[in-house]
Amino acid sequence: MKLTLNKKRLSIAIALALFAGNAAATSVEDKIELLQQEIEALKDQVAATKPNNVSTGIQGLAENTTIGGYGNLNYNNFSGGATAKDQIDLQRFVLFFGHKFNDMVSFKSELEIEHAVSSADDSGEAEVEQAYLDFHFNDKINAKVGLFLIPAGLLNETHEPPTFFGVERNQIESRIIPTTWREAGVALYGETLPGLKYQVGITTGFSARKFDDPLFGIKSAHQEGQLADSEDLALSAALNYTGINGLLVGGSVFTGNTGQNEPGIGDARLTLWDVHTRYQTGNWDLRVLYARGHLDDAADITAVTGVSSPSTFYGWFTEAAYHIWKSGDMDFAPFLRYESYDTQASLPFNSTRVEGSQNKVWTVGANFWPTAQVVLKADFQSYDKKDAEFGDKRLDLGMGYMF
Repeated sequence: MKLTLNKKRLSIAIALALFAGNAAATSVEDKIELLQQEIEALKDQVAATKPNNVSTGIQGLAENTTIGGYGNLNYNNFSGGATAKDQIDLQRFVLFFGHKFNDMVSFKSELEIEHAVSSADDSGEAEVEQAYLDFHFNDKINAKVGLFLIPAGLLNETHEPPTFFGVERNQIESRIIPTTWREAGVALYGETLPGLKYQVGITTGFSARKFDDPLFGIKSAHQEGQLADSEDLALSAALNYTGINGLLVGGSVFTGNTGQNEPGIGDARLTLWDVHTRYQTGNWDLRVLYARGHLDDAADITAVTGVSSPSTFYGWFTEAAYHIWKSGDMDFAPFLRYESYDTQASLPFNSTRVEGSQNKVWTVGANFWPTAQVVLKADFQSYDKKDAEFGDKRLDLGMGYMF
């Protein structure tokens, strides 16, 4: 608007100069001088205005855009008959980008690199963990559409290293609930009553033809939003209550066909559900979770893939931690966890049990937070049954951060 008005002023000045035959400025030199003064004045105004516009734009971008991230570096020492070599791994490097378009619409995303290097010749992986539009209507009902995390268990939506105990994620939320688990679709969520939160969604599901690792339940059939088979979609729902101070009680269910119209496979409906609780009181932090899955047409999946597919699988854990020392932002808490799982709890006639699919695990360790967003970890794990590669004992050390 300012530049438009200035152009008008310049036009008027030119017109006055050209038609002021009897005016004081009668010579060509006077007319040129008059025009030059007007042009210089306009230049000064533009120079003074432009930096302010740029500054305002940068300030607005900074106020509405969020950058964050998390990551962890782990050391694993295997023993008890292990053939695997001890290793150090930059397991995850994740960046979060979010932008608020207005009070109702925002964008949220996570970009993750696993195992430090990603190429055709390396075991690393670059992936988009989340990318969705979030529509905030009110506290009771909101919506999101895109690629987002499924609200299952305790860990899937809150999995930054400083938020959980142990160097590695627990077995149940790795083998039974396929953390980190995301799907593409649409979901509604909100808080219906104080402390009572829900989410319901329609998303992509699993593809039975991609199943290849019975030691990790149905995790290998997870599609991660990558050219996902979508002949069959899935329904998900979760309910969590936090209305009592320090207490979280909740559960989730996910169900949908996984056959995806693959020849030789039926509907292959998968239903996976969990119940969980966390209670924090005084210096205690207690967690319990149980998860169970059922897969129809497991015999068909085994016949097509050649991999022993389970009809049912389950697992549970209980964990207790105690914050024995706090000073300012620093915090030290040892913990103890017991887990039991069976990724092949029942099998069709043409499947056979894979060694290590049923196990019990004790983990003892400690977390030290020099500040709330940084953690140093150490733990020792003992398995009831030996794994051919990893043995039955392991020592883990790790560091993690989030911001």
